Amino acid sequence: MSNWRLWVPLGLFSLFCGLAAYQLTQPKDEFVNSAMIGKAVPDFALRPAHPERPGLTVENLKDGKPKLLNIWASWCVPCIAEAPHLDTLKRQGVEIVGVAIRDKPEDVARFLANYGNPYTRIGADDLSEVQLSIGSSGVPETFVVDGNGVIRHQHIGDVRAEHVPLLLQKLAEAE
Repeated sequence: MSNWRLWVPLGLFSLFCGLAAYQLTQPKDEFVNSAMIGKAVPDFALRPAHPERPGLTVENLKDGKPKLLNIWASWCVPCIAEAPHLDTLKRQGVEIVGVAIRDKPEDVARFLANYGNPYTRIGADDLSEVQLSIGSSGVPETFVVDGNGVIRHQHIGDVRAEHVPLLLQKLAEAE
């Protein structure tokens, strides 16, 4: 009778190892399906994060024109890497609005002076409330928002040169 008590833990451990080995052999899914795709951006109003740009409200996203909503921070190293690609999008006529996460105005100003300012508006999200309400878990993240304030696409991570065509396509689809 005591013999089975020795085999049960060994059997459970073997089952665990087998399940872990199976999961490690499965292909990695790198696409994150956001729960906010197809939903309206929640109501918010953010004060300006930079004295030369107005703040950001949900009403600014409902002006009939699709735009990129970029979640970023001056302390974010990947945000530096994406800066030239956001400038490329701006030069191609894309309107980009920003949400600066847990940042000081002087740090935002220094970042924009050093790496460029592609934003028409920048709101200060001091407690990450807007960031979390739209389904963003980190910085940087970029959302395609249609002219009615509905999220159509979420890009996680920094925007790179190879992402620019897809973002332009998603903006065109959001028209």
